[in-house]
Amino acid sequence: MAANDYHFITTWRVPGTTREVSEVLADAADLPRWWPSVYLKVRELEPGDENGLGKVVDLYTKGWLPYTLRWKFRVTESNPPHGFALVADGDFVGRGIWTLTQDGDRVDVVYDWKIRADKPLLRSFSFVMKPIFAANHRWAMARGEESLKIELARRHTATIAERARVPAPPGPTSASPFALLAGISAVALAAGTLLARRRRGERLDAMAEAKTPAATRHG
Repeated sequence: MAANDYHFITTWRVPGTTREVSEVLADAADLPRWWPSVYLKVRELEPGDENGLGKVVDLYTKGWLPYTLRWKFRVTESNPPHGFALVADGDFVGRGIWTLTQDGDRVDVVYDWKIRADKPLLRSFSFVMKPIFAANHRWAMARGEESLKIELARRHTATIAERARVPAPPGPTSASPFALLAGISAVALAAGTLLARRRRGERLDAMAEAKTPAATRHG
């Protein structure tokens, strides 16, 4: 796996039915409303068929880090209400698979996201950025589960008064550039320390090898 390759598997457990969750996730244009912490702008470029197969969506997204991502996805498989698959292109290149399973009055949601990060910042500094980008992804998906639960609660309300009591989903946020720089510096320092220790170990092994009599080395 290349340094800028990632494979994330996220699991959510939310109240409701697979049909409700499928309808929410499949409506890409509505993502900025109920998952605003991550999806800043979304445009549907092609609608696809009645199940969304072939749908093409343009996205402008972010996490808690002070950078944004521009990418597109096309729905390549659709099996409502049990999930769908997509291929991504742009700052992300890869594929994602949503799987929905009913378990009593809850839905188990699994997102299998296997991508290459092609944004120049993430690609060029992948060795340093990898753990930071992974943490950013986990933050974004945690906000997604929280926001989905809020959206399902909103849909289950029967009156305007009940709906008014449902909280708004968490909005976009970000670490300051100084926090990002500190994080990168910490990772770079740790990586440098590890590399220095490895090289020192290799030198010590070479010195020990050089001091060993030839007859002993060759048995």
